[in-house]
Amino acid sequence: MKPKVTTEFQHGQAQIFKNPFLESLTKTNPTQNIIVYGGTIAGLLALARFRIGLEPWLLAGLFVVGLLFWTLAEYLLHRYVFHWVSEARWSQRFHFIMHGSHHQFPRDKERLLMPPVPGLLMAGILFGIFYLAFLVFGVPRITFGFFPGFFTGYLLYSFVHRATHVMRPPKRFRKLWMHHSLHHYRYPDRAFGVSSTFWDRVFGTMPPAEAKEEA
Repeated sequence: MKPKVTTEFQHGQAQIFKNPFLESLTKTNPTQNIIVYGGTIAGLLALARFRIGLEPWLLAGLFVVGLLFWTLAEYLLHRYVFHWVSEARWSQRFHFIMHGSHHQFPRDKERLLMPPVPGLLMAGILFGIFYLAFLVFGVPRITFGFFPGFFTGYLLYSFVHRATHVMRPPKRFRKLWMHHSLHHYRYPDRAFGVSSTFWDRVFGTMPPAEAKEEA
């Protein structure tokens, strides 16, 4: 089904939960994310090196592979998970919580980053998926080197995403800023890459060339 993502945006904030405590878990700030996610990544790297015993060269290689793999995951998650919605009310609710509220209120600074509680829950699920996948090939231990890179890729992406909404585009990255703006305000079914346009080019979801000229 074609994503039902609105291109109409508002100022202010969406209310995701009526319960004040749950609502507070949907908000965060850069300092909180750097401390929580950065600490988690550092802990995973220490675990990989000193408990799992991955050699430094192998750990570094797996980290880079995980970092690069994140760019593909970023595209696929954004396109097929965050923009998926059906006629079912539960799916519309899921979409609103995960991404719809951001499209409706794209300038809500408290929701431009993934809050730590749901973020760590999803990270745990993804870690388990990767562990099982590597287990099939008999090398589950490499998950401990791969996942910190993958998680770092997410953290870098999240701050690039935040910057595109709150900062004027640096001259060198103006095209990247414009790419995400076109996704929000003109082409919600295109331009799914945030930290890179590479996968949009691969999968044919770049905005029309004339759109960039008019922007």
